Amino acid sequence: MATTVVATDKAPGAIGPYSQAIKVGNLVFTAGQIPLDPATGKLVEGGITAQAEQVMKNLQAVVEAAGSSLGQVVKTTCFLTNLDDFAAFNEVYGSYFSENRPARSTVQAARLPAGASVEVECVAECS
Repeated sequence: MATTVVATDKAPGAIGPYSQAIKVGNLVFTAGQIPLDPATGKLVEGGITAQAEQVMKNLQAVVEAAGSSLGQVVKTTCFLTNLDDFAAFNEVYGSYFSENRPARSTVQAARLPAGASVEVECVAECS
């Protein structure tokens, strides 16, 4: 099966040797999205709520660039540097997945790239 690299300027570019996403068949696998503002390349300020909001916007931009949508996400993996932020993160996350609730894993990570508090990756079906 052929693979296609997915890239969009509506989400931050990769900060290492990887792609924003890879499309294989009717599935897209995203890289972890952190709360970088795609216009400035800088980490957004404002705590976990602001960071979670930016992460979800970035994730949405990447899956849409692949020809998918958040409504077609089947699995997410979420990383938080502090599980005490789980409720605040969940509130933002839930607003993006109010109709389609994909399978999800959430883990605490010691550190995330660029000093982020949250990172989310997903697998989505493409139309």
